[in-house]
Amino acid sequence: MTDLVQLVRELGRPTVVVFGDAMLDRYVFGGISRISPEAPIQILRVERDEERPGGAASVAADLAVLGARVRLVACAGDDEAGRAMKKLLAAEKIDAKGVVATPGRPTTLKTRMVARGTSHSVSQQVLRVDREDSGPLRPADEKRLVASLKRALRGAGALVVSDYAKGVVSERTARAVISAARKSGVPVVVDPKGRDYSRYRGATVITPNRKETLDATGIAPSGATGAEAAGRRLIELTGVDAAVITLDKDGMAIVPKDGAVEMVPTSPREVYDVTGAGDIVAAVIGLALADGRTLRDAVHLANAAAGVEVGKVGASPVSREEILIALGGEHASVHRVVDRATLKRELSVLRAAGKKVVFTNGCFDILHAGHARYLHEARRQGDVLVVGMNSDGSVRRLKGEGRPVVAESDRAELLAALDCVDYVIVFDEDTPANLIRAVEPDVLVKGEDWKDKGVVGREFVEARGGRVVLVKLLAGRSTTNVVERIRGGRSKR
Repeated sequence: MTDLVQLVRELGRPTVVVFGDAMLDRYVFGGISRISPEAPIQILRVERDEERPGGAASVAADLAVLGARVRLVACAGDDEAGRAMKKLLAAEKIDAKGVVATPGRPTTLKTRMVARGTSHSVSQQVLRVDREDSGPLRPADEKRLVASLKRALRGAGALVVSDYAKGVVSERTARAVISAARKSGVPVVVDPKGRDYSRYRGATVITPNRKETLDATGIAPSGATGAEAAGRRLIELTGVDAAVITLDKDGMAIVPKDGAVEMVPTSPREVYDVTGAGDIVAAVIGLALADGRTLRDAVHLANAAAGVEVGKVGASPVSREEILIALGGEHASVHRVVDRATLKRELSVLRAAGKKVVFTNGCFDILHAGHARYLHEARRQGDVLVVGMNSDGSVRRLKGEGRPVVAESDRAELLAALDCVDYVIVFDEDTPANLIRAVEPDVLVKGEDWKDKGVVGREFVEARGGRVVLVKLLAGRSTTNVVERIRGGRSKR
């Protein structure tokens, strides 16, 4: 087997087509403090809304974050949810020209109401509202989907079929798109749904989880013997080249049509949430096969990626950098230096888990003990610490020529190496006002020397129900003092 670290580093950026049930996931966050006088129900006071790609659109987003060129073939209604979903796809640079409009049929929309208690530390989903039509598509719409899929296959390296039982992956469309892909020499990865897998006949690989395997075959995939028996039955039902059964904490089982079963164990890690693990497995296998890798290498890579995904809360894309860190190919601090799009995506998932976000900012030129104590105190104010760091240009404008002493790439890496820091993001403006609006922190932290200067972002944070904390500084420690001592000048220490 290829060394997985080497495989990740050598992966190209192939084109992968995703076909299936795309949807919009909407989250409504708020607080609950009382019961309604109209009925014995809780009142959710809405604080913010978030939207994410769901279903097949989530698989497409996973692939985009992994660096693939992605084409999505699905359907969407002529409605607000459909337009919002397409906007999210465009933001991820996903080719959505293959999304077929289905007037009169709504875009599948799942709205989750997420409430936090008065402590701000615990969130739970209190209600989910589904707006969907999971009945069969009109024959004319099915024909348009298949035609769209055939166009999308041109130059593609793999097809991932993401079936969420919302009507897109019918017996007719499934067989048509799988046949078209195989005739074009394109491998097909199927993430299945339901009990009847005959519609997936002819695919390359099928990736059911433990329960889905039991439902489809009547055989519990327990241990190597059970997994092999269930996998052989799946191959009989579908004619696939291999069945890859995901077994949550027990890893994955590869059951090829010809050859022995292989059990792929998971690496020991804390599991927070298995949501989205199936999506990431299908996405990574599709990516690796599109890049010309063997199925065995693809599955081992998908197993590593799934291990990263279940360490997060909710369905969240996994990057190549995160996989490399999990495999020991990179230090974790590398992943903590992020851009705004990545930060927004990560914080969205963390907030859904009820995590309190803390923000602070500074130049952090020549990191010293004062900085370390300040950042540790900032981290104590919540669950996640985001540090905004001035770029070299910004520091120069604020501090004058000769500053910064340490370049921004080095400053960012040093900050990210601190255990108390979760994310570092570089900003080029003279103030962090725009960044604070993007981060939307629950707590804004500054040094006590800002007490009479006016803390940038205070009004914005407090208007959203957040708070501002001024931290006591360690006397005599400052970058200016360090620079003066280095230059032979007088120190205030």
